[in-house]
Formats: sequence, structure tokens, C-alpha cells
Amino acid sequence: MSLYDDAVLVLKGYEGQEELRQSYLDHLAAHPDGMWKACHAGHVTASALVIDPERGRVLLTLHRKLRMWLQMGGHCEPGDATVAAAALREATEESGMTGLTLLPGGPVRLDRHPIPSPCHWHYDVQYAALAPSGAVAAISDESLDLRWFPYDEVASVADESVVRLLEAVRARL
Repeated sequence: MSLYDDAVLVLKGYEGQEELRQSYLDHLAAHPDGMWKACHAGHVTASALVIDPERGRVLLTLHRKLRMWLQMGGHCEPGDATVAAAALREATEESGMTGLTLLPGGPVRLDRHPIPSPCHWHYDVQYAALAPSGAVAAISDESLDLRWFPYDEVASVADESVVRLLEAVRARL
């Protein structure tokens, strides 16, 4: 099965955000290359909020280009077998942690957002990754900073999309 086919199956099985979910499916139907960065009309991305429920905190990255505190995530790559695998790969690369596991149940949320320069859309499929006990984070080249935030501080540093993702993750936990 191709990554494109996996994305369509994941989206068809996703419950919630019906109108947004349908816009993802419509985009993929109109753009067979819609999984890849080269699709200038927009493309599917995968992200994961790294969470430590035992200590009530999340790991956020200060994105180098956007200069915003965000969850780990990015573009799908040809070696990604599934959208979930892409999210886990991105979370592992950007957090520097090994042993992350995705929260069961598939994506937690969808979030479509514009990316400036050049202007296009990211159709982000958002997961949650559980940090193993005692895991140590290490900053990557894609980040200006990497930091743990208690749940109640996220709204003061991150935008509404990250806050909504955290709320959805906590509801699933």
C-alpha cells in the first residue's frame, strides 16, 4: 500500500472534524502528488505532540523558520510507510528521543494551516507520542529551542492549534 493510499484510509476512518476531513480527502483526490512537499497547492504533513502524562507536561519545539512553539512534525518522506510512521519519525528526529510510542486510536486532530513563502497549505494529520520514562530530549537542526511545558503553560507560549491539540490529547488519555 502506498503512503497516499494509507492517508486516504486514515482520513476515511477518522471520526470528527467532518468538513475539514472532507477537505483533506478532496485535496488528495484532486492532487495525486498531495502527499509531497513538491505539490505547491498544498500537501499532507504529519505531526505528533510529545507528551509525558506522568508529569503533566508536553515537549514543544521553537521552530527555526516559523519562530513559534509547536509540536514536532513536518513533511512526509518517500521512506514513510504510513502517515503514523511519518509522525513518529518526525517526533523522534525533532525531539532526539528514542522509544516514543504513538497514542493508540489513530490521529488525534486535523489542522489545515497556511505556510508563507511560498504560500501553500499544510494538511496536518496530528498524533500524540508518549515519551518513555526518563527520556532525555536533544535539540535538532530544525529547532531554535526544545522545552518541556506543564499543560497549564501551553496556552501562554503556543498558538490556538497547539492548545486544541493538547486538549484533544488529554481527552483521549
